[in-house]
Formats: sequence, structure tokens, C-alpha cells
Amino acid sequence: MKDLTVGKEGKLIFQFALPMVLGNVFQQLYNVADSVIIGNFVGNEALAAVGASFPIIFLLIAMVIGVTSGFTIVVSQYFGSKDIEKVRRTIDTTYIILFFAAIFITVFGIIFSGAIFRLTDLPEEIIPQAKLYLNIYFTGTIFFIGFNATSAILRGMGDSRTPLYFLMISTITNILLDLLFVVVFKWGIAGAALATVIAQGGAFITAMVYLNKRHPIVNVSLRKYVYDREIMKKSVRIGLPSGLQQTFVALGMLALYGIVNQFGTVTIAAYGVAVRIDSFASLLAMNFAAALSAFVGQNLGANKPERIKAGLKATWLMTSATSVFFSIVVVFFGRGLMRLFTPDQAVIDIGNDYLVIVGLFYIVFSTLFVVNAVMRGAGDTIVPMFITLVALWLIRVPASYMLAGKIGVSGIWWAVPIGWGVGMTLSWFYYRSGKWKTKGVVKYDMKT
Repeated sequence: MKDLTVGKEGKLIFQFALPMVLGNVFQQLYNVADSVIIGNFVGNEALAAVGASFPIIFLLIAMVIGVTSGFTIVVSQYFGSKDIEKVRRTIDTTYIILFFAAIFITVFGIIFSGAIFRLTDLPEEIIPQAKLYLNIYFTGTIFFIGFNATSAILRGMGDSRTPLYFLMISTITNILLDLLFVVVFKWGIAGAALATVIAQGGAFITAMVYLNKRHPIVNVSLRKYVYDREIMKKSVRIGLPSGLQQTFVALGMLALYGIVNQFGTVTIAAYGVAVRIDSFASLLAMNFAAALSAFVGQNLGANKPERIKAGLKATWLMTSATSVFFSIVVVFFGRGLMRLFTPDQAVIDIGNDYLVIVGLFYIVFSTLFVVNAVMRGAGDTIVPMFITLVALWLIRVPASYMLAGKIGVSGIWWAVPIGWGVGMTLSWFYYRSGKWKTKGVVKYDMKT
């Protein structure tokens, strides 16, 4: 556990974010391994099926993960104020709520997966493989949510290292099982999904066993769980807007896939691969933003709001530097990266077009996430939610429809940075207003 209320702000945030970044790199390798192996050993239709499954997975899990962020912020603020009993009760309440949510998501996802694919106009020849992959994936929902909830709780207490070790082992396991099931056993797309479920289950179970024996605060016991209604209310008040935001983001992704799907299997496969590559650039900004949120939460809980501005500046400089680096990589080496996933030149060309257009604007995306992280860490999640909805549903989705009709599929790609730019501008103006400072769970002296 790490106390983020004492020490040099930039150094603390970097040291805290680094294990999270590494952990998410390994987590991204779950899907990348599936895509690389399927693209090279199964074919374009299977590759498109994996890509088409992603927004549905994100849609059904986004609400739960968003609400979990509310528990994370509550944990960080109680931990910052040294109220350990409240931290324990928050952890118990988190697990109780997410257990039932995971069951619901599993059942809902399996029942309606085919209907959702048809709703997004996915070509009929892709649907059987996409549905098979998705249904197997959903059998492991409880493992995925459980592990991510555990990681989020630990981050709220300043411990970002422990989840990393389990993710590294899990990712290596997933890749080895992918090779075994797909390349050796010839199980195709079902083998890739099964490998992911087994690896995620192993990570969750191993993490829980370890934490029960070694961690001083996290001790999971079915006989000792305590449900705290007041903590639940506080967590939902903070997390529900984020959950709704993520859900509408996921619905926006589905809407965009509905546009992409009209351009055929090759374009769907290219988009799925390009988004995988794109995710490595975005995860850095997202993880530094998560670290900043924990930093803000602890410092508000400890009545040290003066440290927040310095933390924001340091985080923005770090994410801007990495964004410029990734922009250079995808613009100049996009074709080579696409070639790792597929030998099909048409898929490579379309995916590279996406990377060049979107990659030029990574710094806009990172600025948007870092500024919003300050408000979320303070417990103000409603305004960032509305800003995201405006940028996505009033700007990006309509722009995608209009530009796709005028200049083809590249118009969908241009709508991405347009939406980011609007969101970044609105978030910056709200941050400058200072109204987010009054939303904390633990009240502090505003005169400080």
C-alpha cells in the first residue's frame, strides 16, 4: 500500500502508474494474442468475429466496471483519511454487489449475443463464429470482474504492484493456451476464447488466495462479509455516472461498428486489428489518469488539495510525451504492426489508414483523460459523464455517419479525433471552474 499524500507529486504518480501500465499491457495481450493467432492460423472471418465481439463485451461489463470506480474512489478517500474499518466495509460491499452483477451479465450476454450482432448489421457469415467466441468468453465473466474489482480496490489503497504479478502470469498462460488450443488442437475461435477464460480464472483465484493469506486489509471470507448500505449509496452516487458514461461509450462503439459493418468483412477485420494496436497508446493515458484519480482522492481525504494542481501538471507532461511517441510509431510503422496480425494486404491498408488519421491526435485523447481524472478522483463524475456523452453521441457518431457518406470509411476514422477535441475543450473549462472541489466523500477545509 502506498501513501500518495507525502512526497514529490510527479514521482509518486509515475511510480504508482508504472505497474498499472505494465499490468494493462499484459491484459491487452489477452486480446492481441487471440487476434494474432486467429488472423494467422484461422482467417479473416474469424479475425473479424473477434473484433466484432469486443464492443459487446465492453458494453455488458462497462456498467459494472464504471460503478466499481465509485468504490475505488471511496476506498482511496477513506484510506487517505486513515479510516481502515470503512475501507474494509467498502471492500466487502464491493464484492457482494459485483458477484450478483457478474451472474446477471453472464446470463444476459449468452442469451442476447446473437440478437445484438444482428442489430449492428454484422454480416451473416461472421455471426456464428462471433457468437461462439462471445458465449464462451461470457462464461468467465465472474473471473474477469472479480479480478478487475480486486485490482481497483488495491489501487485505491495505493497498491498497484500486486495485480501486475498475477496479470503477467495470466497473460503468459493465455498465450501458451492459445497456441495449444488453436495451432496444435485446431479448435479455432472457440479455443482462443477458452484459453482466455482459463487464464482469467487462474488469475482471479490465485490473487484471492494470495491476498487472503498475505494482505493486511483485504481478507475475503463468505462468513464475515459485511454489507454497508451507506457506503453502497456513496459508491453508487460516485460510480453510477461513470458506469452510465461507460455504457453509453460502449453503445457508441456499437453504433460505430454498425457503420463499419456496412463496409464488409475486410473492413471489419481491419478495424478490429487497428483498435487493438490503438489500445496500447490509449492505455497509457488511461492508467496515468487512474493513478491521478487515486492521488487526488487520497490528498482530498488527507485535506491536502493544494497538491492536486502539481499532480495534474506532472501527469499531463508524462502522458503528452508518451502520446507523441506513440503517434510517431503508428504513423511511420503502422503497416508493419498490422502485418503482425494478418498477411491480407487489403486489411493492412485499411487498418493503416485508421492508425495514421487517429494516431496524429493521441495527445488530445490523453489530455481529455488526465483532466477528467482530477474530477473523478474528487468524486465529481456527473459532469465528466455528460461531457463524454456530448463528445460521443452529439459529435462523433453523427460525424461518422455524415463523413462516411461523403468520403467513405476514412470519414469514420476522422470522426474519432473530432470527438476527442470537443470533449477535451469542455473538460478543461469545467476543471478551470473549480466546482469539482466540493464533491468529495470526505469533507475537507475549502480554505486550505
